[in-house]
Amino acid sequence: MKKHRVVVNDLMQQRFAYYLTEPVGKHFHSEFRPDLAPRQMLQMGVFGGKYMTDCVDEFPADWFDNARLCHERHVPELNFFGVNASQSLAVWREKGWIHADDPRGWFQWYCRYYMGRRCSDDMRQIKRWKAMKRHAAQIKKHCLKGDLGCRRRQRQALLNWAYDSRDI
Repeated sequence: MKKHRVVVNDLMQQRFAYYLTEPVGKHFHSEFRPDLAPRQMLQMGVFGGKYMTDCVDEFPADWFDNARLCHERHVPELNFFGVNASQSLAVWREKGWIHADDPRGWFQWYCRYYMGRRCSDDMRQIKRWKAMKRHAAQIKKHCLKGDLGCRRRQRQALLNWAYDSRDI
């Protein structure tokens, strides 16, 4: 695949460039197997609808078809499970979870990774993604299979990390 240069101009990055080196949705690291694509996550409802509302030019337009978004504010009711399961960007920064190339955090990294970007932060982000499995184990332990009302915050947190807990 020929490298494709992407230039980002949004509220958090101006003239930031990166390269897509892999086909869309292909050639993921062997330890990284998300259940959901970014488009599915946006349509289901993640991050209170506020995430990346100014980034629509960077990603395929169909990702935003029927996406549950709110340009003005974070609205937990827009989340698939109807609850807030996110911490603020300020907390993410304080904890050192933000890489300079992806100032919005993990989901921004994942969207770019899905599109074909590979970067020096990939393994750290994959390790963080893998750590979320502990929440799926808690749901399996404490909930009846298919009870989507059980542990809604944990289920939403998993969804925010591309895990689909609907079958747990």
